[in-house]
Amino acid sequence: MNQFVLSTIAFSTYALTTVTTPLFAQDLRSKVQDAFTQFQNQESLRNGLSSLIVFDGKTGQTVFAANENIGLATASTMKVITSATALDFLGKNFQFKTTLYYTGEIDENGVLNGNIIVTGTGDPTLGSARYPETQATTILNKWLAAIQNACIKSINGAIIADDRLYNGNQLPGGWIWTDMGNYYGAGISSLNWCENAFGVNFSPSNKIGAKAEILSYTKHVPYLEIINETTTGKAGSGDNVYAYAAPYSTKIFVRGTYGQDLKKTIELSSPDPAYDLAYQLNEVLSNNGIPASELPATGTKMDSVDVSKKQTLDIHLSPTLDKIVYWFNQKSINLYGEALLKAIAYTTAGKTGTDEGAYYIQKYWNAKLGIKSSELNNMDGSGLSPQNRVTTSAMNKIMQYAQKQSWYPAFYESLPTYNNMKMKSGTIGGVLGYTGVHTNKSGQSFTYTLLVNNYSGSASVMRQQMFKLLDVLK
Repeated sequence: MNQFVLSTIAFSTYALTTVTTPLFAQDLRSKVQDAFTQFQNQESLRNGLSSLIVFDGKTGQTVFAANENIGLATASTMKVITSATALDFLGKNFQFKTTLYYTGEIDENGVLNGNIIVTGTGDPTLGSARYPETQATTILNKWLAAIQNACIKSINGAIIADDRLYNGNQLPGGWIWTDMGNYYGAGISSLNWCENAFGVNFSPSNKIGAKAEILSYTKHVPYLEIINETTTGKAGSGDNVYAYAAPYSTKIFVRGTYGQDLKKTIELSSPDPAYDLAYQLNEVLSNNGIPASELPATGTKMDSVDVSKKQTLDIHLSPTLDKIVYWFNQKSINLYGEALLKAIAYTTAGKTGTDEGAYYIQKYWNAKLGIKSSELNNMDGSGLSPQNRVTTSAMNKIMQYAQKQSWYPAFYESLPTYNNMKMKSGTIGGVLGYTGVHTNKSGQSFTYTLLVNNYSGSASVMRQQMFKLLDVLK
């Protein structure tokens, strides 16, 4: 059997193994090799490791590969794997559902002898400002109108945010203390609210090193104690503010420096997003003359609630998955990745653990592309865990697969543009990565993945060196 037939068989089964590079690609391969050698020899990678793999976008043949079978930390490049899995398995039109209902009965005076309950299925966009239909005021006003239309004038019970589906507010294993108090380290709940975050506005001092006072919050959170230890940094020093808290904390420590000339809202994570939702809905109802006799509560109260008599007031559907994936990749929202990972596990087998979601992603790509768990060893859906280990070969196989699917236009649109190339970036301590697609001026298309671990020096300098390496594909 000749080599052409063997290559055709390898591609038709989508093994994407390395085959003999066509003569027309030899020159490009040589250029990539030279550029990678130069990149790898820089001083900042003396104790680091880099891996690059490039596939021909049309044939899937390997144009270049180096260290492609070594598992590396991914940072947010993990999001392309979660996105592709969700789009392929759940479908681009998948939507999360949130239900508002009441228990008990309404008497002739408009008194509800029961509770108002919100039950979620993990919608990460509920209360998000990124979509007109998901904004907090829009949803709260919709629910207010639904309660008013039911002729409820007061509640002899409580507003309850039922977050039991995912067992409350959870964090993936491996997330670190310096992340989890900040918006990008927010936990995942079956009732997420306002992307599980809230903002703090500071008033820096005229004196460097003096305390930067808190000026205001983006929402009313009197149930939290914010202990502010933030000081004023010199002009141009930017945002070096970090919050320290964990799920269900009632105290949040805010430390670091806030630049003297900075005008930025600092986003912290909500320790209990379901409670925040119940609290905010309770406030809206109270301010509109519909008081509740009991304090707002979460799913822990549901064991004592009689749900034998209940009536649906509203069913809220999230934006479709293709619209969720757009913001997930464009703004690298970690919460969205954890929500999609759990949705995959729950839809697959009724499981809700992060480790179970990671397992089903691994299992999915093993069945689709023969990728082994040692090649795709993910601990979360967002890439924030420093324990993720994925080979560039595995990631690029998934990128290549995506191009052939009906949902690819939405996936492609979700990829940000850096260095005039469509690609997803990833950044955590000592880790930088890019994975994307590109068509050069000669019409050749490529998928590529570049990961760097344990580099030294500044991230901005390394990033420019990575762009210079990827320029060879242009």
